[in-house]
Amino acid sequence: MNSRWVIQKLTSHIPSCLSTILCTSKLLTQQSPSRKVSTFLLNHVDISLLLSICGREGWFPHLGPSLHASVIKSPEFFEPVDADIHRNALVVWNSLLALYVRNGELTDARKLFDEMPMRDNVSRNTVFNGFMKKREIESGFVLLKRMLTPGGFDQATLTIALSVCDTPELCFVTKMIHALAVLSGYDNVIPVGNSLITSYYKCLCSVSGRMVFDEMVQRNVITWTAVITGLVQNELHEDGLRLFCLMRRGVVQPNSVTYLSALSACSGSQRVIEGKQVHALLWKVGVESELRVESMLMDMYSKCGSIEDAWNVFESAEETDEVSMTVMLAGLAQNGSEEEAIHFFIRMLQDGVEIDANVVSAVLGVSFVDNSLGLGKQLHSLVIKRRFSGNTFVSNGLINMYSKCGDFDDSLSVFRRMSDKNYVSWNSMIASFARHGHGLAALKLYEEMITQDVKPTDVTFLSLLHACSHVKLINKGQELLKQMRDVYGIEPRTAHYACIVDMLGRAGRLEEAKRLIDSMPTKPDSLVWQALLGACSFYGDTQIGRYAAEQLFLSAPDSSAPHILMANIYSSRGQWKEREKTIKRMKAMGVTKETGVSWIEIENQTHRFVADDKLHPQGEAIHDVLSELFVVMIDEGYIHDKRLLFCMNT
Repeated sequence: MNSRWVIQKLTSHIPSCLSTILCTSKLLTQQSPSRKVSTFLLNHVDISLLLSICGREGWFPHLGPSLHASVIKSPEFFEPVDADIHRNALVVWNSLLALYVRNGELTDARKLFDEMPMRDNVSRNTVFNGFMKKREIESGFVLLKRMLTPGGFDQATLTIALSVCDTPELCFVTKMIHALAVLSGYDNVIPVGNSLITSYYKCLCSVSGRMVFDEMVQRNVITWTAVITGLVQNELHEDGLRLFCLMRRGVVQPNSVTYLSALSACSGSQRVIEGKQVHALLWKVGVESELRVESMLMDMYSKCGSIEDAWNVFESAEETDEVSMTVMLAGLAQNGSEEEAIHFFIRMLQDGVEIDANVVSAVLGVSFVDNSLGLGKQLHSLVIKRRFSGNTFVSNGLINMYSKCGDFDDSLSVFRRMSDKNYVSWNSMIASFARHGHGLAALKLYEEMITQDVKPTDVTFLSLLHACSHVKLINKGQELLKQMRDVYGIEPRTAHYACIVDMLGRAGRLEEAKRLIDSMPTKPDSLVWQALLGACSFYGDTQIGRYAAEQLFLSAPDSSAPHILMANIYSSRGQWKEREKTIKRMKAMGVTKETGVSWIEIENQTHRFVADDKLHPQGEAIHDVLSELFVVMIDEGYIHDKRLLFCMNT
C-alpha cells in the first residue's frame, strides 16, 4: 500500500473539496516519481488538513485507517533524510494522533503515541488532552507523570491539567499543578494564571483563587472575568460587584461575559439599583440586545423582585428564544404572578415555541398549579406526550403538585415510577407522606432512602420532624434531631426546633418545650414562639402562654398571631376582661388578622371561601346545607369547642 493507492482508492468516496486536496497530492507524486514519499511529505499542510476535516466531519471510519496505513508504509516517516522532512513528518504524525483523539479512540491513540518514531510537546499534549476531556483522569495523570522531565511539558500541559480540576475533591490537584507552575516558571504566564483562578474557584477554594489574582503581574480581560465569575459561583456576590467596579476604573475593559457575571452578582445580592447601572453600561457598549444578555437581564430583574422591568426587557427584545421565554416564565412564577405565568405558558404553546423539560418544570413550580388539580393533570398529560417523564426535575414537580393538590396516590405513583431519583425526589415524597398524615410511612421511606445511599438534607429532617409531630412520636423526633447533628453534621435551623416544640406542645409537655427553647444554640424566632403559644392556646396555659406571646410580640410585632392566640387562651379560661384588653391592644397597634382562605376544585373550577362568606353566588344554598350538616353532627355526638371564640367582628 502506498500514498498513490490510498488517494486513488478514496477520491471517489469523499466530497469534492477533499478530492481536490488528494488530487493535488497525487499530481505532485506523479511529477516526481523518484521522490514519491518526499513529495508527499512536503505537502504536509494538505495532509494535515485532510486529517483534521476527516475527524471533524465524522469520516474517520473510512479515511482514518487508510491514511494511517499510508503513513506506516512510507519509510521516510520513520527515518527522515533531513530536518525539513523530519519537521513535516512530525506534523503529519501529530495530525494523525489528533484524529484518533478527536474520535474518542484513546486506546489506539495511546498505542500510536507509544509507537511514534518522533514526538514533541504537541504530541504529548494531544494525548493528555484526550484523556482529560474524557474524564479519564487517572490515566491522564499517569501520562503527565511521564511528561515531568525537562522540556517534557509546557504551559499548555498545565492548563489542560487544570481544566479537569473543577470539584472540591480535586482542590489538592490544583495546588499540585500550581506548585509545578511555580517551579517551572509558568506561574507568571497569563493563560496559566487564568486557569489557576478558574480551577480554584470551581474547587470552592476562593481564598487561593483570589491570591493568585492578586499576585499576577499582568492581567487581561479573561483574568478579571475569571475571578468575578468565580466569586459569583462561590456566592460571594458583593465581592464580585466590588471587583467589577474596580475593573472598570482600570485599563482593561469588560467583555460581554464579564457583564453577564456582574448581572449574576446583582441577582445574587438582590442589588437592583446596581443591576440597572450595569444595564445602562450594556446600552452604552451596544451589547444589550444580545439574546443571552437579555435573558440574564430578565433573570436579574425577576430575582430582584422587579418583574415589570423584566417584562419591559422581554417586550423590547428584537428576538426571543426558548431560553428567554423560560426565564420570563420562571420570573412571573417566582414573583407571585401565577395566573400571568399560566397565561404566558399558554401563549408559548399557541406561538409554537418548543416546550422543553425546563419550561414544564418551571410551570409545575407555580403555586397556582397547586390549587388546580385539573390544570396539573393537563400538564402531566403534556409531560407524557412530550416524553419528559424521564426528567428528574419534571417528575419532582409532579410529585409536589399532586401532593399539594391532595392527590396523594398519584404523587406516590409518580415517585415509584421514577428510574432516576435524586435527593429532592426523596425529600418531596417524604414531605408528601408527612403532609397527608402518614407519619410512619414517611419514616419508613426515610430508611429506604438511607439504604439507597442518598444523603439526607436539612429539608429531609424538617419533613420527618413534621411527620413525627403529627403522629406524636416524640422520642423518635428527638432521636432524629440528634442524628441530624451528630451523624450527618447538619446544624438544625430554628424551623427544626419549632417542630420539636410543636411536638412537645401537642403532647402537653409545655414546660419541657420552654426549656428546649431556652437551651437553643441560636436565638429563637417567631416560628418557635408561635409553636409554643399555639400549644398553650390548645391547653389554656395562661402563664407560659403570656411569656410566649410577649416574646412573639418582640420578634414579630406586626403579626396578629400572639393577639389571637392569647384571646383564645383567655376565652377558654373565662377571663373575658383580659380577652377584651388583648383585642383592644391589637386594634390600637393597627394589627389586622389575615383572612384564612379555603378552596375546593369542582369540574375544573376553583371555589374559594372565607369565614362567614356571603359573596359566593351559591352562598345561600351552601349555608343551608351546612346548617343541616351541623344538626347531623350534633346527633352524632359532636361537642362545639367554645375555646376558639375569636372572629373578625370581635
